[in-house]
Amino acid sequence: LSMNETQIRPPCYVLGIETQIGLSLVRELGEAGIPVVGIAVDPDAIGLKSRYLSHGEILKRPRTDEGLAELRALGERYGDGYLLTVSEANTAWLIDNHARLGKITPLLPSKEAFAIVLDKTRTLEAAAALGLDVPQSACPSDWDEVEQLARGFRFPAVLKWADPNAVAGALHAAGIELIKAEYVYSADEFLRAAERYRPVGAWPLVQEYCAGVGLGQFFFMHRGQAVRRFQHLRIAEWPPEGGFSSVCDAVPLDQFRDLQEQSIGLLQHIGWDGVAMVEYRYDPASGRAVLMEVNGRFWGSFPLAMYCGAGFGVLAYALQGEGRMPALPPVRENLRCRMVATELKRLRRILLEPGKIRDRTFKVRPVHETVRFLVDFLRPSVRYYVWSLKDIKPFIRDVRNALGM
Repeated sequence: LSMNETQIRPPCYVLGIETQIGLSLVRELGEAGIPVVGIAVDPDAIGLKSRYLSHGEILKRPRTDEGLAELRALGERYGDGYLLTVSEANTAWLIDNHARLGKITPLLPSKEAFAIVLDKTRTLEAAAALGLDVPQSACPSDWDEVEQLARGFRFPAVLKWADPNAVAGALHAAGIELIKAEYVYSADEFLRAAERYRPVGAWPLVQEYCAGVGLGQFFFMHRGQAVRRFQHLRIAEWPPEGGFSSVCDAVPLDQFRDLQEQSIGLLQHIGWDGVAMVEYRYDPASGRAVLMEVNGRFWGSFPLAMYCGAGFGVLAYALQGEGRMPALPPVRENLRCRMVATELKRLRRILLEPGKIRDRTFKVRPVHETVRFLVDFLRPSVRYYVWSLKDIKPFIRDVRNALGM
């Protein structure tokens, strides 16, 4: 784009630039010549240091009426533009207040569709109705149902909250830790874990344990059609037994074609518009892919999609905002992306604290993990979640944050 073309394009406001997700959005949009106004809550946000920002701002009162006034003031300062956000909490806030942002137009899914993907139980019910493979799941509503599950469920199982955002406040008030995933191997272990939540009268989803690795399929849905696709396989996760990607590989789009169509069918059924991640647990030994959840937002390993040219942020800006389909390059399918700081935590757990790994079926392979960690530094196809020679200052800020400087 020429300078004149760049100057006349509306800005893209990006809320939530504290992590690699928001930073990668800033980089992708900036590389495309789109003026980016980055909005952080934390003054030490790594995204505030990106050279791709046109302007960086601090939102002092997020998710309040005062915060809405701050956003309206930014619209007055920088002009009509489109807003992308990262977190589910901010997405829900903006959905409820989309008409109160003045000159800023948020690019959001519908409230109804977002409510479905926030609730794992509703998502799995919709998927099962369409014939997708879903794990056996149950969500007790009282202690009697907890005891019934203990007698009748097929263990091992994983406990996870159907909607973590909905229960976080009650757990915090009761002094109970919000555990993303807890493994239980017997009825007695399940009852001991469930007892912890009796003070709040709410219990996590009990889900069949599914062996395998994380397979993420990503789509940009527009008027019921998938206009862009991407997928990756998790090579390493934190925590080691399963969580979020610390290393992931792009997967060629000619693989898992039938599963892609099933994922698209689910998003169509939900009525989804915009970017979404459909996450599976894939077992290479059996070929079984079991749906875990749908994330209706930009995801933690988004840097890999950015490096591969998937262009999901640009698509949101151009298609949802400007109403035009942008020209995008073919998706690269040969890259790996890694978060070294998280890898170091993972390696420490595997080498020094294997007893803390909650999944007893996880194979601890210290030599393999160490060799892969070191060799990845030498592979030319490896990229990094934060580090980039084109944009070094966010990495420096990230290191300083980690050191408390």
